[in-house]
Amino acid sequence: MTATEASDQAPTSMNNRQILQAMSGLMAGMFVAILAGTVVANALPRIIADLGGSQSAYTWVVTSELLAMTATVPLWGKLSDLYNKKLLLQLSLGMFVVGSLLAGFSQGIELLIFSRVMQGIGAGGLTALAQVVMAAVIPPRRLGKYAGMFGAVFAVGTVAGPLVGGVMVDTSWLGWRWCFFIGVPFALLAIVLLQRTLRLPTVRRDVKIDYLGAFLIVAGVSAILIWTSLAGNQFDWASWQTAALTGGGVLLLVAAVAVEARVPEPIIPLDIFRNRTVTLTTIASLLVGVAMFGGTVFLSQYFQIALGKSPTVAGLMGLPMILGLLVASTIAGQIISATGKWKIYLVAGGIIMTAGLALLATIDANTGFGLLSLYMAILGIGVGLLMQNLVLAAQNDVPASELGAATSVLSFFRSMGGTIGTSVLGAILANRVASEMANSLGTEGEAAGGSSHAVPDMTKLPAPMREIVENAYGLATAELFLVATPFAALALLAVVFIKEKPLKTTSGMERLAEEAKQAVADGDKPSSPTPVS
Repeated sequence: MTATEASDQAPTSMNNRQILQAMSGLMAGMFVAILAGTVVANALPRIIADLGGSQSAYTWVVTSELLAMTATVPLWGKLSDLYNKKLLLQLSLGMFVVGSLLAGFSQGIELLIFSRVMQGIGAGGLTALAQVVMAAVIPPRRLGKYAGMFGAVFAVGTVAGPLVGGVMVDTSWLGWRWCFFIGVPFALLAIVLLQRTLRLPTVRRDVKIDYLGAFLIVAGVSAILIWTSLAGNQFDWASWQTAALTGGGVLLLVAAVAVEARVPEPIIPLDIFRNRTVTLTTIASLLVGVAMFGGTVFLSQYFQIALGKSPTVAGLMGLPMILGLLVASTIAGQIISATGKWKIYLVAGGIIMTAGLALLATIDANTGFGLLSLYMAILGIGVGLLMQNLVLAAQNDVPASELGAATSVLSFFRSMGGTIGTSVLGAILANRVASEMANSLGTEGEAAGGSSHAVPDMTKLPAPMREIVENAYGLATAELFLVATPFAALALLAVVFIKEKPLKTTSGMERLAEEAKQAVADGDKPSSPTPVS
């Protein structure tokens, strides 16, 4: 890096007003990404029934977006270290708009799933880049306060999404297609706000994109995730398809590691894992993804099928968990910014999240809403204390030049955990429901929609059959939380071994400028930051 390039990117510290202005577009973008996943939550049973889909299709509509997001997050993160972050954010929002329009006009399950892939690619960019940009303009010591604001956006999007989706499904002159159309104006607004408010220096560098490594990573991850999505449903766990997908996926990922170790600009710098904090937060993020996403994505189905609620009511029933998350993330963020201490909140979050999942493993079709609300609030508090602060810990402990890579690695593994959790637990749900229906009705359970191949339309079932189906889904959902609980406990174990380090008081842009000046002082040779253990 030359002295001219160093001076080109030398930033000035931003005041609170400038940061808030810059964050307006980021928050609108994050709201869009959250809306993409949550607005369809309560509409999915109706969408799948409308389009003649199966339980497998239900899982795929959720999984396809997570898979696309997971596979592309490292690419977005690496690109953010090389190119203009604002332009990349706007590009990801544009892809989301295209995916949303395709989803809204879908006439079959196949196009709906493809459109969810498009939305997932856009959401991958938003997931990775929003946090990278935050770290670039806000020092870690001040980041907790603003991360709490993002927690509020997350909470509003998560609460409003299912509720709005439920209202649209229940409103005859709107319908489920508007669940996808509604995100388009927010995405367009975010593009405009980013253009007007976000000012980031562009670092001019001669770069070489590792296309082969990118292909191998995407192909290998996709093979593994497709296997977890289809195994136990489309084919047996022990089958030639399993051997082909797992074997091929592992070989592709081994090849990706070999390529990444040799290229000058790897998509995922392997040296980053020498950093103890990055490694432990990555492991914890993977496990949080399995426990949280895998355990909670089927809650809406539980509300509507096991408890017999309408989509609108189901949207309101998720409120306690989101309020718990909002309160915990906001208060913890303020305290972290004031005190600089953060590890205690990670440990507390791991303990509380594990307890929340364990309590939800006791629910059934007869669980009262008061008790259910308490359990969900406990889970929300745990997640609120844990999720964002894992990113803060990692960003605080890496060189500014690796902020994008470190942030995207955490997002990648959290999304991967969520995708695997959703796929595997979805298969467990379908098999447990089929087993319970078979025990109750024998072969007649197939006709009731209680097998792994159909999502029942509760409005068309007679009362005695509806009670049996409700009981089956209640027991199956509790089993999902029971399976998810050990993963949360392992995440807690990983968090315990993270070493607490003082939060830096300079932003990523300021640190990057300092690193550039140091490179010039060392003879105009870009330094290769030594990972901190």
